Amino acid sequence: MAPTTARPRRTSRFPYLLVLPAVLLLAAFVVAPGCYALVLSLQRSKVNGGLLGGGTHTVFAGLANYRDVLGDTQLRSGVVRMLALGAVTVPGTVLLALLFAVLLDLEHTRLRRVTRLAIFLPYAVPGVIASLMWGFLYLPATSPIGGDRVDFFGQVAVYFSVSNVVVWGAVGFNMIVIYTALRALPPELTESARLDGATERQIVLRIKVPLVMPAVVMCTLFSVLAALQVFNEPNTLKPLSNAVSSTWVPLMQIYDQAFGNSDIHSAAATSVVLAAAALVLSFLTARIIQSRVQREAE
Repeated sequence: MAPTTARPRRTSRFPYLLVLPAVLLLAAFVVAPGCYALVLSLQRSKVNGGLLGGGTHTVFAGLANYRDVLGDTQLRSGVVRMLALGAVTVPGTVLLALLFAVLLDLEHTRLRRVTRLAIFLPYAVPGVIASLMWGFLYLPATSPIGGDRVDFFGQVAVYFSVSNVVVWGAVGFNMIVIYTALRALPPELTESARLDGATERQIVLRIKVPLVMPAVVMCTLFSVLAALQVFNEPNTLKPLSNAVSSTWVPLMQIYDQAFGNSDIHSAAATSVVLAAAALVLSFLTARIIQSRVQREAE
């Protein structure tokens, strides 16, 4: 009897077809614009024709744009403001989202669906609309919460005013992520803890919160990325206050360079530097939080 030879297993191409649209969209709207920005950042516009002018042409500038970006004091000030906003918005968003998710997950919580929708609803409001709404609430002439007694656009208070708009709009999404993780926990864990005499507070702090830490880590990473990309809120509040300049945060400076000063090459260099910094900071944040979670789990 002749030995049978095993036929080579053919790998299905169907999974690759499923991910192909996502790969094409990523290449078209992320990779290609990024490469184009990198090319623009290595160039400069040079004026022809001396004093009378004769048009402009593009020349290779090498790393000159990057040297200007790294030496820009306005950009450094904008980065400091962005980090100050992040120091308020990131913990504020994550902690409030965790608190709301835990409260909604309690057995005796009433009107759970209505409350969950009310907390999530601000996330559905566009950032520009939310900023305008809060801006009129901040203005002394139209504010029903402060009037002339509180200056929401003071040199220090403006950070909390902008942060409030960011947190107000972001808490709902992060709450849904953490709440979904809480609802996925096996009910036997909490039932066993109650039979052993654990209180609701002990169940939350010792069982629920540690088990949903991966979701909290993901929300923290999302919040860090959002803090690095803050633009709509301060840019919308800028006409309402002199405390917010056109270069208040890095993305506003990039917008001003590209469309206000028509200097797309400097804007491209600033964008590349900011993207690289955001990538490194996000990676470090994820590693630090993940290592801490692993140590607590051990």
